[in-house]
Amino acid sequence: MHTTLHAPQRKAALIFIFITVLIDILAFGLIIPVLPHLVEQFVGGDTKHAAYWVGIFGTVFAAIQFFSTPLQGALSDRFGRRRVILLSCLGLGLDFIFMALAPTLMWLFVGRVISAVTSASFSTANAYIADVTPKDKRAAAFGLIGMAFGVGFIIGPMLGGWLGHYDLRYPFWGAAILALTNFLYGFFVLPESLAPEHRSKAFSWRHANPVGSVKLILQYPQLFALALILLLSNLAHYVYPSVFVLYADYRYDWGPFAVGKVLAVVGVCSALVQGFLVRKWVPVLGEHKALVLGLFAGVLGFAAYGLAPTGLLFLCAIPVMAFWGLAGPAAQALVTREVGPEVQGRIQGAMSSLISLAGVVGPTLYTFTFAKFIGDGAPIELPGIPWFIASGLLAIALALGFKHWRTHPDQVRTQAD
Repeated sequence: MHTTLHAPQRKAALIFIFITVLIDILAFGLIIPVLPHLVEQFVGGDTKHAAYWVGIFGTVFAAIQFFSTPLQGALSDRFGRRRVILLSCLGLGLDFIFMALAPTLMWLFVGRVISAVTSASFSTANAYIADVTPKDKRAAAFGLIGMAFGVGFIIGPMLGGWLGHYDLRYPFWGAAILALTNFLYGFFVLPESLAPEHRSKAFSWRHANPVGSVKLILQYPQLFALALILLLSNLAHYVYPSVFVLYADYRYDWGPFAVGKVLAVVGVCSALVQGFLVRKWVPVLGEHKALVLGLFAGVLGFAAYGLAPTGLLFLCAIPVMAFWGLAGPAAQALVTREVGPEVQGRIQGAMSSLISLAGVVGPTLYTFTFAKFIGDGAPIELPGIPWFIASGLLAIALALGFKHWRTHPDQVRTQAD
């Protein structure tokens, strides 16, 4: 069951949430090429020292999201999606200003802590999609949101790299403007997606804490394998924000502007896959086949990143890696089939909480490993090892995807909206 909107209303609602997510991703994309360099600047230009601090930043960020995402999901189930998304946008905008003015590493760290609390609304956006989209069209809708991520990462990092070339603080000001613009846009335009009769009767702290959210997933045994696949996939994905900027600078001598352009290429490929191929291929292949194909592409792509001795060969692996984008929308669509609208926010919050749990491990795993295998004192010079770890994690997820496919072979063909 989903919110009883007519087709034109559903289309308009998806456009609204697409723009909302797009502006959010643009804001985050702006600071990606410069945040590690700003940390590096605060620690005197030492790449290994900066890598450790970037890992700590990422771990704390994810640990806080582990607690805040189920809270936001439960709040959205009780009070509606719109209010949660608006508060998140407002908080992010103010926090980007705080970080733009940060005079020391510790002040920047405090800013990232605030960001972790206010940026947990992507799970609410996923629940929004489930509210307004029939079950058999959700993979395509999640692909549209994936396209917003892709487009955001085309423009955001490239613009952030260009601004950061002049001053590492400028991208934070740009991100603040975008986030506050998003708040105003949502305030005047974004409609509510969750009808009052589908909302939770009362807010429950039992559902708003991460332990409760994991227990909620365990109440749906059919979700467990999919949750584990999403956990491993997102643990693998954390290699990007954790080490990409430092890795590209160390191995290929790419500065913020070059990194921004490369991330723009990644964004173009991701947008093509998630914005167009997901919509066309998933109905033909089925969600399970799309999941398996996407995970297989991710295994190959991450391995190629780690092996690439030159920047040109790294670029050649990007189109292969882009097909990993089939996996996320397919997995999300499979998840949403299993629960009703009254718990979609909590389920999506629980899934996001697991993703944040991956982020507690991922940043330190990748940055500390990267630092261990570069420079003086390294047992072996192997800067690509974080990518190999990510490839191995997706290989495990791929095996789980095959197993889930065998145990649910007719799910896509037999379940109806």
